[in-house]
Amino acid sequence: MAKNGKERKSQINEEALMIDVSKKQFHRDEADGISKDGFSAISKDDFSAISKDGFSAISKEKTREDFITLAIESSCDESSASILRGERELLSNVISSQIAIHKQYGGVVPEIASRHHLENINKVVEMAMQEASVCWNDINLIGVTHGPGLSGALVIGVSAAKAYGAALNIPIVAVNHMHGHIAAAYSAYPELKPPFISLVVSGGHTNIVKVNDYTDFEVLGQTRDDAIGEAYDKVARVLGLGYPGGPKIDKLAKQGDGKAVDFKRTWLEKGTYDFSFSGIKTGVLNYVNTEKQAGRKIKIEDVAASFQEAVVEVVTTKAMEAIDKEKMNKLVMAGGVAANSRLTEAMSKRCAEHNIEFYKPPVIMCTDNAGMIAIAAYHKYFKQGADALDFDVLPGLEI
Repeated sequence: MAKNGKERKSQINEEALMIDVSKKQFHRDEADGISKDGFSAISKDDFSAISKDGFSAISKEKTREDFITLAIESSCDESSASILRGERELLSNVISSQIAIHKQYGGVVPEIASRHHLENINKVVEMAMQEASVCWNDINLIGVTHGPGLSGALVIGVSAAKAYGAALNIPIVAVNHMHGHIAAAYSAYPELKPPFISLVVSGGHTNIVKVNDYTDFEVLGQTRDDAIGEAYDKVARVLGLGYPGGPKIDKLAKQGDGKAVDFKRTWLEKGTYDFSFSGIKTGVLNYVNTEKQAGRKIKIEDVAASFQEAVVEVVTTKAMEAIDKEKMNKLVMAGGVAANSRLTEAMSKRCAEHNIEFYKPPVIMCTDNAGMIAIAAYHKYFKQGADALDFDVLPGLEI
């Protein structure tokens, strides 16, 4: 029987901390712990454990179960920091979202995103440490997203991580953001281990990935044009729903008829697991324009539902074909669009029908967050070791 994420108790809170540090809305009275210039204040007690040459004295006796990882995520419009103990226990996962800021522009403005990361990154790090009740001398590893993402946004997180690592002599690991999304489910399912197939669906990516091991990934299929999240945003704009489009279409589609409009499904050539969503995006635009020109009333609920049914059918069908061909019995759905209720329902049902174990992270872990980066960093460090401090950001990094 399929193991549906909705039916299992997560080890982390679904209502994980979401903050707007630009407005100083903290989850408790922690504002006094942040210095006036907005930077994280390292206490004198933390420095007492640092040797005169500036290197942190980290105990070599600490076991992997007690190993503490600090992670930083700043690839797009969320500034996030997290503390992980051991392999999967998230002690904190602080996220500062910029959605309200970018909504007025109809999408993420890179320069504005970078500016807010610069203002917030040290604050979320300090809050994550306070939430987890750890100090600098407790940290054994720093993990940070270095790609893919917006170059300016990535630079802020990477620069902060390098500064912490260099100042305290803490090893640092550069993490692929997409590896983080795949790792997000580990925090909720202690029994989940590779190998498995992962369906990664987000604003910038749509991939079917064969996960052979914690650090071994094989891309079986990917989008050839728009990612599924981009298609949602563009269709939402056509329907006048605004940004972000995914949640708005998901909500509106529940009030519509998914069979009202027969939008064309794009399957591409036989045997491929690649995707193409530009065609259906154009199909929705053409349909809306045709109906307007004919003077007919458009029921946007039906358009939203019909669009969603089309993309969900293609995505779930290709994922199941990959599962069958690779002879796997586990599917992990990850990424921001994994929060979509209709996609979750359809994917869970198809897995149950074929006796495939289905895993999906809690909604808060589907979004960009540092918790998933911490888990990915932990596995990369113990498999490949630390990275040199001269690594760069890679906006176009592939899985």
